[in-house]
Amino acid sequence: MPRPLVAEVDLAALKHNLALAKQQNLQAKTLAVVKANAYGHGAVKVALALESDADAFGVASIEEALELREGGLKAPVLLLEGCFSEEELASCERQNFWVVCHSDYQIEWLIRYLSTTDWRPQIWLKVDSGMHRLGFDADAVAGVMEQFSSIEGLPTPVMMSHFACADQPAHPRNEVAQSRFNPVKTNLSSFANSAGIFTQATPADSWQRLGIGLYGGTPSELGLQGLQPAMTLKTAIIALRDISPGESVGYGATYTAESPRKIATIAIGYADGYPRQAKQGTPVLVNGVEAPIVGRVSMDMITVDVTDLPSVSVGDEVIMFNEQLLADRVAKCCDTIDYTLFAGLTARVPRRYSE
Repeated sequence: MPRPLVAEVDLAALKHNLALAKQQNLQAKTLAVVKANAYGHGAVKVALALESDADAFGVASIEEALELREGGLKAPVLLLEGCFSEEELASCERQNFWVVCHSDYQIEWLIRYLSTTDWRPQIWLKVDSGMHRLGFDADAVAGVMEQFSSIEGLPTPVMMSHFACADQPAHPRNEVAQSRFNPVKTNLSSFANSAGIFTQATPADSWQRLGIGLYGGTPSELGLQGLQPAMTLKTAIIALRDISPGESVGYGATYTAESPRKIATIAIGYADGYPRQAKQGTPVLVNGVEAPIVGRVSMDMITVDVTDLPSVSVGDEVIMFNEQLLADRVAKCCDTIDYTLFAGLTARVPRRYSE
């Protein structure tokens, strides 16, 4: 019998979330972001399920893009960080990938390469609107565009930016970021990530980038806003024991019982991607009822106090997060965000897909 740990992915929820995002701006195009193995959900499976609905897909690197092509995806794929070497452009041409340019050296590589071929990819030009991570200053964009204008047949670049505080819609830095991005004259733009899609008015001629929202994570402080969590992470009880007052549980004896307690051991740990820093009291669902984690998360196992549950047995189902126990709530107990709970799941956690 296999270890009772699985991440169940609801493809219908993904389709619902994509459709909901598209409804926010019926004239905009939507880039489905499937980097980091589709935030842990399985990039090839997710992309193929959404290929007829998304306008393009976004990844972090050419390795991730090639995995999609090898899996059978024919839709446009954008390298969100561009190329990491000039040699990658040949692969981009063979596979017809789109590329982001965020630095002068990438522009130099691209112009040099395009002078040797008839290939004319869709370029996305990254503008730094205040995050200071990647991108050209707004006043440098005109010069870059002038370089591109000398390349016959090159499509109009999409001007993109990323707002540092988009998940806080009322944050004053959003207005500052918008004011920096506005001077960039373009017919195509992209500044709305998942948070922006549901909280900001975006231009009709824009691309919106759906990342965490695609998976039913929490895109902003306003909550899910109709999005459906797509992943259920579940395991089972593999051992039960009663402990007496004064006895401890787990490494470092960080939890000591003050009264008689019933402790369940469940089959999941930090080697599966569950955060080791989960605090005492972090909730799980045992047979649909909340119970607290006690003791430290170890590599393969976690201990849970099930004293107050009416009836528990070895083999009973344990949910780590789902639509009832949101990953965002669990993440807060671990001093992190739901992105890391999804993307951090390791390869030894089987993924199971349903429509």
